[in-house]
Amino acid sequence: MEIGIATFITDEGIRPDVLAAAAEERGFSSLQIAEHSHIPVSRETPYPGGGELPHVYYRTLDPFVALTAAAGATSKLKLGTGVALLQQRDVIHTAKEVASLDLVSRGRFIFGVGVGWNREEMRNHGTDPRTRGALVDEQLAALKEIWAKDEADFHGEYVDFNPIYAWPKPVQKPHPPIYIGGAGEKVLQRIAKFGDGWLPHAHTPPEDLRQARQWLADQGRSDLKFSAFGASPDEEQLRGLVSGGVDEATLFLPTEPEAATLERLDRYAKVAENFRKGQQA
Repeated sequence: MEIGIATFITDEGIRPDVLAAAAEERGFSSLQIAEHSHIPVSRETPYPGGGELPHVYYRTLDPFVALTAAAGATSKLKLGTGVALLQQRDVIHTAKEVASLDLVSRGRFIFGVGVGWNREEMRNHGTDPRTRGALVDEQLAALKEIWAKDEADFHGEYVDFNPIYAWPKPVQKPHPPIYIGGAGEKVLQRIAKFGDGWLPHAHTPPEDLRQARQWLADQGRSDLKFSAFGASPDEEQLRGLVSGGVDEATLFLPTEPEAATLERLDRYAKVAENFRKGQQA
């Protein structure tokens, strides 16, 4: 199992290019960053983690800008959104941003997507929370059309456009891998239909991971990758993810200034090294 990094990139923490270079130097497999366009001041939607919403949610950089900076500072590190809130995005602009980042990173982008949880945030983008899942399904189908065809068109209930020219096309063919976040039956159905991988939360029980793997295999999708998002630097949890059939775990990195982040990365690198040695023993 590979070990990557998951974090929130903000204006108060380490720069994305410095973080990416440091993560690559220490042998991590990927850098996956979160997205929130904004946080409404008046919000009834509870934070899924419980308690007050962490400060970092208010201050995230645009993920495509941050990952472009990261791409310029690295040559091997995989770069991913964890997750892009697709239901809040224009699908044609997103198609261009994904393909552009895949181009400038020389084919290292992983497109992690989700349907989101903050209903007030998505309403501000004109999205009805009740239909966000159906919207995302159409967006994913439309994105694949734009990336694959010189003259792409799409006609759905929520996404509709006549033939368009849209370049660049992605470096990775047919497109960058699409990893879908979330949990539950509808998410697994979305993964089976549109995905190349799953971004389960790292606290997902191993048995649930194995059951999901088996269900997806029964749908003819035994080719999917699992990347567990936001693991703790705890070898017991990492061993549990291995037993659940996870291909990669991303360690959650708190958002801190550069010096503190580099010190923490050094500690995480030692955890990853010890874990790898244990797996090889």
